[in-house]
Amino acid sequence: MYLLKHLSTMDRLPSFLDKRIFGLILEIGEIGKLTEEELMSYEASLKHKRDAKSIFNSAKKSGEALGRAKGLAEGERKKALETAKAFKEIGLPIADIA
Repeated sequence: MYLLKHLSTMDRLPSFLDKRIFGLILEIGEIGKLTEEELMSYEASLKHKRDAKSIFNSAKKSGEALGRAKGLAEGERKKALETAKAFKEIGLPIADIA
């Protein structure tokens, strides 16, 4: 209750309040004090940050999918080579193996 009652006059969180719990409330109060121009700038910066994070996450997922596809293709290639070697060892003609 102390924090809510004195939020408008605080410039920092009192030391007796746990910053992990009450820090977010103080941040919200700071946003509430912004002028309209400052608020628009703040929201634009948040949008930019979220867009950049979204682009990064999308690129990361694409890279992971590409890596899996390459891994599967390499695995199939190795299996085909092993099979061809086995056929050659039992004496099948190369034309039939191909």
